[in-house]
Amino acid sequence: MYPGFIPHWKRQRCGGGRARDVSIGIGFVDCETGERGFEFSAAPEEGEGGFGFAFGGGAFGVRRPLRFLAFKLQLEEAQVAELARILDEIKTERAQAAVDLRRTLSSFAEAIEGDAFDEAKANAGATLRMQSAERLKNAVVTALGRLHKLLDPEQRKRLAYLIRTGILSI
Repeated sequence: MYPGFIPHWKRQRCGGGRARDVSIGIGFVDCETGERGFEFSAAPEEGEGGFGFAFGGGAFGVRRPLRFLAFKLQLEEAQVAELARILDEIKTERAQAAVDLRRTLSSFAEAIEGDAFDEAKANAGATLRMQSAERLKNAVVTALGRLHKLLDPEQRKRLAYLIRTGILSI
């Protein structure tokens, strides 16, 4: 890379101090420390698509988060296999939430499209949105419970540290 381009690249990449992709499982680099991390956000992000799920920016992919957690938590092979199942279930539930989001938006658009506001369609969309959020919440809580059973006390402390410091967000 041409050396004169490096400051421009850093400005673009690290404009706010900490640059992150907003998708689940996509890596980010902390621009101050250079440390790499991964984001597993199941909670709605404010200001993104109305509903709050951050779907842009790439696929979830199990390999990178799995590899990252396996390394950071020093997991054994059996633990890695179970962690892969847990992450896959969260990925599936997140994909279903994306489908529900599109259905909800379509329902809202149909409610407002006609000459008169169709309150029944709007309520159906809102209900679907609430059910989807509830399913996603339950999936995350279940996954955390399974993860707790899977890890030994030292690994749990490391995972809690990763969550607390923001390297890993759930």
